[in-house]
Amino acid sequence: MIRSPLSRRIAVSASMVVVLAGCSDASRGPASSADRTAEATPSRATEAATSPAPATSPPTTDAADLGTLSLPVLVGQVFMTATEPDAVGSDTVAALTRHHVGNVMLRGRGTTGVEATADTVRTLRRAEGPATGGLPLLVATDQEGGLVQVLRGRGFSDIPRTTTQGSWSATTLTQRATAWGRELRAAGVDLNLAPVLDTVPSPAFADRNAPIGYFDRQFGFSPAKVTSHGLAFLAGMEAAGVIGTVKHFPGLGRVTANTDTTSGVRDTETTATDPYLEPFRAAIAADAKVVMMSTAYYDKIDPRESAAFSRPVVTGLLRERLGFDGVVISDDLSAARQVTDRPPARRALDFLRAGGDLVLAIDPGHMAEMTDAVVAEAEKDSAFRTRVEEAAGRVVALKREHASR
Repeated sequence: MIRSPLSRRIAVSASMVVVLAGCSDASRGPASSADRTAEATPSRATEAATSPAPATSPPTTDAADLGTLSLPVLVGQVFMTATEPDAVGSDTVAALTRHHVGNVMLRGRGTTGVEATADTVRTLRRAEGPATGGLPLLVATDQEGGLVQVLRGRGFSDIPRTTTQGSWSATTLTQRATAWGRELRAAGVDLNLAPVLDTVPSPAFADRNAPIGYFDRQFGFSPAKVTSHGLAFLAGMEAAGVIGTVKHFPGLGRVTANTDTTSGVRDTETTATDPYLEPFRAAIAADAKVVMMSTAYYDKIDPRESAAFSRPVVTGLLRERLGFDGVVISDDLSAARQVTDRPPARRALDFLRAGGDLVLAIDPGHMAEMTDAVVAEAEKDSAFRTRVEEAAGRVVALKREHASR
């Protein structure tokens, strides 16, 4: 099968609605109305401090202090919303200050470079304080390379496609990923929503694999290659002081539709003992801190629920069988077409009930409904409140570990 030229892929991506945050949001052209941010930085954020705040996080509250947080503030720790990297939207600031959301992703396309991005992060951090219980924001972005690179401009490298990264030696990739991570760190970014550990079965299938292979987001066509180079990328990020995120568990390499733009996306092959899980298993053994869930259905594991909402997948497979005890983050639960079978409030509740820890919803407009629903459920259901406390504890522990580096 003849591979599509990159120019064709750019043309196709420019025609698609930008909906994905954790997969390939940076590559997909003009933002939808739900994605657009306000043109001006809100005055409440800019007036919150009279001197520049650091772009990096201050030390976090001790985990023992979680019990002193109000329930809405505690709930805010299990949410991450988003803003454009070149200007902080008023709706994002409202999510932080009114709904206590404790984490933010820089999404879309930023072109103004490291210093301007650091200014954006400083503006976000001015919203820290009583609204977040003294806990700092975890600031994330999506810097895979190729068509999926949110941050560009002066001070940011032009990162090649993941397929190109896969052609290098693992040592070279670690060295270069370390340099890319240092750029992120200089911009105040704590968490990179990369690397992709999905395995596409073959070059012939790649163009049919809408979310990964079509955009050259795979390191190779075998679990062994994906493992070696995915872990090399992850090691580089960690060496630079940036937390990596392995995604999209349990894998999007075999599907033919994109969960961003299509509903009912299903994987009919992957099993709970599948060789294609090896990159994730190896990353967990290598002490990966964050795993992102796919929102596809996996018929041979749990045909009734998509992975992000499936207790057999999140708790049974990822937690218990593979032994992961870090932070489980969702793929986008606000703009992705795959999750529109249920209202936003239920998306947040179902993800947390399944065993997830950090709800990623790139549309700040969903934060009120989502956080209110989680607070209300925690107030009436003690078991669910315990689940929220566990999730918040993992997020805060990650922040503490990161701040201590």
